Amino acid sequence: MRKHNGMRPQDVVVLLKITTLAAQPWQGKDLAAALLISPAEISDALRRCQYARLLQPDGRTVQRRVLLRFLLYGLPYVFPAHPGGLTQGTPTAHSVVPELPPTDAHPYVWPDPNGATLGVAVEPLYPSLPQAAPHDAAWYELLALTDVLRLGTQPQRQTARQLLRQRLLG
Repeated sequence: MRKHNGMRPQDVVVLLKITTLAAQPWQGKDLAAALLISPAEISDALRRCQYARLLQPDGRTVQRRVLLRFLLYGLPYVFPAHPGGLTQGTPTAHSVVPELPPTDAHPYVWPDPNGATLGVAVEPLYPSLPQAAPHDAAWYELLALTDVLRLGTQPQRQTARQLLRQRLLG
């Protein structure tokens, strides 16, 4: 029997991207280019996601209900976020999603020396997110909502859960 490694943060990044493609045909190389992740890492991520039953046996179709359950109940524990100090970066979490309850706190940002926002540093699920996410608004919002699950206040997390349900399940 072949040994399978556990999920990695980039697996969530890949799955969320696929959900934004709807019925559009895609190839691993297209995902790699859009996500700034190597084709080999995309292939490995798809294999792990299929093994974890987050992708259907075809290896291309996201099990949206299963993914939603994982995001809501597993992600904050498997890939927790620990806010750091103030830095320049790309906004994430409540700073990206206007429907979330407001906060007086600094925005959360993925550290990026080219970022235009001063905020509290949060390590992204994958290092390329500050550069790749702003090029796809729907995917960026899903990533920001997952960051709310990782570090938001209770009211923000509750709203993020509802928004993720709407975005993933329609």
